[in-house]
Amino acid sequence: MTDFLKPAPVAYQNEPFIASPDGRILRILAEYQEPLARFRREQIQDTVVFFGSARFHGRSTASRNLAALEDNHGKFPTDKLEKELKLAQAHIDMARYYEDARHLAHRLTKWSIEIPARRHRFVVTTGGGPGIMEAANLGAHEAGGKSIGLNIQLPFEQHPNPYVTPSLNFQFHYFFMRKFWFAYLAKGLVIFPGGFGTMDELFEILTLAQTEKLAKKILVVIYGSEYWNRIINFQAFVDAGAVSQQDLEQFKVVDDPNEAFEFLRDGLTKYHLGGPPKKQDAMPEIAKTRP
Repeated sequence: MTDFLKPAPVAYQNEPFIASPDGRILRILAEYQEPLARFRREQIQDTVVFFGSARFHGRSTASRNLAALEDNHGKFPTDKLEKELKLAQAHIDMARYYEDARHLAHRLTKWSIEIPARRHRFVVTTGGGPGIMEAANLGAHEAGGKSIGLNIQLPFEQHPNPYVTPSLNFQFHYFFMRKFWFAYLAKGLVIFPGGFGTMDELFEILTLAQTEKLAKKILVVIYGSEYWNRIINFQAFVDAGAVSQQDLEQFKVVDDPNEAFEFLRDGLTKYHLGGPPKKQDAMPEIAKTRP
């Protein structure tokens, strides 16, 4: 009697192959197609993306952290204690940005859910983690709207905050696919104070806009002039001839959540709500906007 080999798994069920370098293209495609299918199912037409530090907390949390540090000062060497106290005080100063992101996301969501449309418009989107991201998701949640979290596997900082809409909680392996989804649906971008990642995301969008690689108008708000004027001298780019003065018109610097909301509301209405409703409903924005 002839012995038969055990059937081999079909390729898409062959986990060692999928996890191998040869399966990388399939993993990349999965991080495109699975979010695409979910956005269509959840009827997400477009987004407003909030970027900012994962390390800033609300006032109450920042105050508790400082108080705990002061109560346990005897456990730290003097030089380390001074550094920790200085950092904790800085976090209290930066807590206002958490509160402002929460307020802005709340107002934006309240406005967006009143827009008569078949799909969800201008949905608050973040990296899904703590800090400013959590604040924006919290504001949208408190307003009764959906919000998106595009999380990523990192060795530190990044874990999903509890305010992301569960059906819109994503986990990415590839940074570039995550950044694709930040840009692909975005009609607005709000840049709160942050670190390297925040700056990377800001300059990528500004570069895409400058080089006309976007098939849509993205409104860019840089929030917190006190912080950003210390970090980036935008005028120096112009003075050196690296960019034109017109390039600085791609964004607006604001310091008040109500001013930011009015700028976004007016711009989104002008550029993305002015078309004939029938044309707008012809097919999902996600299908007709090129990356």
